[in-house]
Amino acid sequence: NKKAFVELLFWKSPAIVCEMTKGYSSLQEGEGTTRSRVPPWTPQEEQELRELYWKYKEMEGGDIIAAILAHLPTPGRTRRQVVKQLVRM
Repeated sequence: NKKAFVELLFWKSPAIVCEMTKGYSSLQEGEGTTRSRVPPWTPQEEQELRELYWKYKEMEGGDIIAAILAHLPTPGRTRRQVVKQLVRM
C-alpha cells in the first residue's frame, strides 16, 4: 500500500495495527473494535424513547433516566446511551 505512511501519522489501537498488518477486514465479528460498537437506535426505539421522555419529563424529585430505563422495551441500553440519544434527538 503506497499510502500506508499516511496512516502512521495518526495514533492507532492494537486492533487497528493488527488489521493493518494482516490485511483489512481480517478481524472477526465481535473482536477488537467491533465489540465496543453500540447497536444503532431503530426508529421504533426512538419513538418509544420520545414517548417515555414526555411521560416522565414533569417528574419531580425523581430520576427521569432511571424511569425511562425501567420502561424501555429493549433491555441492554445503558444510562449513558439513553442520555446521549436524548441529547441527539
